[in-house]
Amino acid sequence: MMKMLLSWLIMSVAVWVTATVVPGIKVRSFGAAVVVAAVYGVLNVFLGRLLFFLTFPLAVITLGVIVNAILLWITDKLLDEFEIDGIVPLTIGAVVLGVTNWGLRAIFF
Repeated sequence: MMKMLLSWLIMSVAVWVTATVVPGIKVRSFGAAVVVAAVYGVLNVFLGRLLFFLTFPLAVITLGVIVNAILLWITDKLLDEFEIDGIVPLTIGAVVLGVTNWGLRAIFF
């Protein structure tokens, strides 16, 4: 249970960092980043593998960035407190989110 909460906190920080670093991605507050991380996590659990399977050649070539981008786009559409202003910020944000999340998880796990 503690590991799951830490993973959620790490993803929340990764969302916050991504919104801070990438122009065109906005999150209203750190509390909103926590909600974004939760929604993104649930979508990843239920849709992540399916999307990876459906986009397999592209997912392999892009190291999963396309799956992250699709999940971010869906999250944007579901939440008012999270906004992505176009395909370029979406793509850059998917990379930054993935790298930040990976880096933080490497430190804490």
